[in-house]
Amino acid sequence: MWLESGFAQIAQLLLWPVLLLVGAGFVYSLWLLGGLGMEALQRSRGFVQLHNDVKFSMDEIELQVMRRLEPTRLLSRISPLLGLIATMVPLGPALQSVAAGEGQQALAVFSGAFAGVVLALAAAAIGLVVYSVRRRWLLTELVALRRARGLLS
Repeated sequence: MWLESGFAQIAQLLLWPVLLLVGAGFVYSLWLLGGLGMEALQRSRGFVQLHNDVKFSMDEIELQVMRRLEPTRLLSRISPLLGLIATMVPLGPALQSVAAGEGQQALAVFSGAFAGVVLALAAAAIGLVVYSVRRRWLLTELVALRRARGLLS
């Protein structure tokens, strides 16, 4: 009994940090989307991110590509998990409110919980789109670099 109540207390303590992370992830995803638009405009004018600097090996350039993609990849993978936490934590108190006959209070909790998951899923969807497009662009540049260095036929 004390273990269950301890877990419930810890879960409640996690709610606000998780909601803040969901909000920050959503704002970050919008920022990434704007950056993707700017990058698309720059690429239409011939901009490339990877330059054929011989002081870097291909392994170092591949690592650079991974570093550029990793934050967006993490956003698209972690956001749904945070959304699930933001939904599940308030569910226990909401169900207790329903059992006690306080439907209005439960509705308020449910709407807040579902808003968190919606924002988290939107952030994940935007992050996945940005990640996929940038990955394709960077891999295309990587192939061109390999070809320029004579590593591809």
